[in-house]
Amino acid sequence: MIRRSVYAVIVAAAGLLVLGDLAIANPALESAAGFVNRLLVVLAAAAALAGALALLVRHTGRLRQRIDSAGSVAVLVGMALVLVPGLVPGSSGAGAPAVRWVVDALMAPLIAAVFSLLFPLLLAAAQRGLRLRVRETALMLAAAAAAVILLLPVGGDAGTALVAAAGWVESVPVAAVFRGLLLGVAAIGALTAARILLGVDGVDE
Repeated sequence: MIRRSVYAVIVAAAGLLVLGDLAIANPALESAAGFVNRLLVVLAAAAALAGALALLVRHTGRLRQRIDSAGSVAVLVGMALVLVPGLVPGSSGAGAPAVRWVVDALMAPLIAAVFSLLFPLLLAAAQRGLRLRVRETALMLAAAAAAVILLLPVGGDAGTALVAAAGWVESVPVAAVFRGLLLGVAAIGALTAARILLGVDGVDE
């Protein structure tokens, strides 16, 4: 319980410091909040590196045990193709030509292939939704159809009117919905984190 209390104090202090920097114009507070933000970036990078190392160890072990060797080889080769060109001596990192080639020649087609599945999956989901919840699904499909119409590449006065309408929809109702979602998710996340850190949801094992 003491360990959890220490974590709760650290997290609360860091959060209040960053929030205070957003609300109060103070050079010392801004400097401290900047240090905390940089520290968080370093911690996130360390966590990503630890995750990559854990993935490497796991799939190397699976290769030794001959468990799903093809999948492990695919994961390791993919990691090598993305990491090695950016880590070799003399490389400029993410801006290196080899890294850009990997992204353009491998990752972009894979991402495009995944997104190409959205249309048939959307049709299947719409068919199932119309059977289960007609009103809600019809509203979602109408909104999707309106978005498609607003984004049609039409020229002339009609195209100008569609562009203006699309800009208004994006900046007013859609932006309001996303702000509401972000605020709701942030509030729920903060409440859940506070309950866990303070031990409200159970004792520490």
